[in-house]
Amino acid sequence: MSLTVRIDPHVHSEASYDGHDPVELILEHAADIGLDAVVITDHDVIHASLDAAERASEYGLVGIPGVEVSTKHGHLLALGVRELPPRRRPLDETVEWVRAHGGVAIVPHPFQRSRHGVRKRHFTDADAVEVYNSWLFTGYKNRRARRFADKQGYPRVAGSDAHHVGFVGRAYTEIGLDGLTREELTADHVLDAIRDGSTRVEGRRTPVRVSTKHYTIAAGRKSGYYAKRGAVAGGRTAARSALTAGRLLYRLSPLSR
Repeated sequence: MSLTVRIDPHVHSEASYDGHDPVELILEHAADIGLDAVVITDHDVIHASLDAAERASEYGLVGIPGVEVSTKHGHLLALGVRELPPRRRPLDETVEWVRAHGGVAIVPHPFQRSRHGVRKRHFTDADAVEVYNSWLFTGYKNRRARRFADKQGYPRVAGSDAHHVGFVGRAYTEIGLDGLTREELTADHVLDAIRDGSTRVEGRRTPVRVSTKHYTIAAGRKSGYYAKRGAVAGGRTAARSALTAGRLLYRLSPLSR
């Protein structure tokens, strides 16, 4: 018996300085498009990712916390950690910190200097390399990352690096697990599979017609989410206003004297 697991290990929420959407919306969308897990990897903050990991089961997803930490030599994805790694430390020190805390250290979008990708001369022994990042405008950096990972023997992963909910899952990592049911699946199984290199990269250019439909659906879901949240917020505001008015009337009434 073999279980196929699909995970997007590189997604940003509104907790990132350049992210836009709340974790609830990202989790809902990830479940709707057939992912088994999505890791919120905000820039140098981890609170939203911890929240997402705790709530993932509500959406039928495996909860895996993570963060995209800024090291001295570029960005690093730390999957499976529950604390923020020290910032601005050398890459090799940060990798060791992540491992010591039970996590998986993945180098994202390597060699891309404009996005703080780790340069080749600073590369250290990580657990995996992101060889397909769907946020890149051309395929050259992805191809270079793939060639480097293959030559050096690094496990390969793919991630959307989504900063908007509609891009979640545009690239993902597929994992094959034997002798395991979906009910038995845990974050540790996923992390161990990445370490072992039991991964397959999925990230292809989507036909315009399909992507347009995909993003239209996501936009509708986003509008519905904020409309619902606005209604709840409006109800709370109305309740607070009524309470305030009631207190004022009580103070003015004979009963308060």
